[in-house]
Amino acid sequence: MYALGAVGAWGVSDFLGGYTARRFNAFLLAAIGHACGFTMVFTIATGHHMALPAARSMGWAMLAGVCGGTALALFYRALSQGNMGLAAPVATVIGAAIPALFSIWMEGFPRPLVFVGFALALAGIWLISRPEESGGAPQGLGLALISGFGFAGFYIFMKEAGDGAATWLASCSRGASLVVTAIITVAGQKFKPFYAGGAVIGGLAGCLDVSGTIMFVRASQTGRLDTAVVLTSLYPVITIVLARIFLEERFTLWKTVGMAAALAAVPLIARG
Repeated sequence: MYALGAVGAWGVSDFLGGYTARRFNAFLLAAIGHACGFTMVFTIATGHHMALPAARSMGWAMLAGVCGGTALALFYRALSQGNMGLAAPVATVIGAAIPALFSIWMEGFPRPLVFVGFALALAGIWLISRPEESGGAPQGLGLALISGFGFAGFYIFMKEAGDGAATWLASCSRGASLVVTAIITVAGQKFKPFYAGGAVIGGLAGCLDVSGTIMFVRASQTGRLDTAVVLTSLYPVITIVLARIFLEERFTLWKTVGMAAALAAVPLIARG
């Protein structure tokens, strides 16, 4: 349930961020989102007087934030350059496959039913991301691939952060993300394009994104990393459905088959 909650939060967040980045600087948008998300989760953690995690745990969470924050800014840029229904799943399949392999290496193979679910989920994401026309690589694909490696690092490092309070770990992660994106934004003077409404939407996307982070942390703390990552990696289904509804992006047979495979994978992984 934690993982599926993260699917909803991250799917909506990425749609809002990708849509806004079409007319808004991606790094500035990510910095605004991280600032709002950090403010929200830090307020929750301090308001409930939760115990601070160990220094080692906070260090891993900060490292995860550096990877995730940079990846998210590049990801927003990828979404703004190309088709949302392509960039989102490409980044996700890379971000899911690497931590899943890492988890299998560290924890051993999961149960056969779960492994079948993993295969279905990754196949579904691949079908969703499959280019519909021949020719050169679509715009934004390179950035999507790079961001996928960053997301993989985020997943692995957050797992290494251990069992501390999810809100504090999310605060450490988001604080590091904010520092990185703010430095890049200020140093590169990446302030334009900008519009006030986009800043508001970016803040909302950041709050949704950090909510998804909290739920992912709880999912990884209460189960295997590969299970948490593969389930939460189904969030592009939400992104492309929203892109179809609001932006009228093409919803082809391959995407339909891919979503069906991804949805079929959920009960297999959960029951395993």
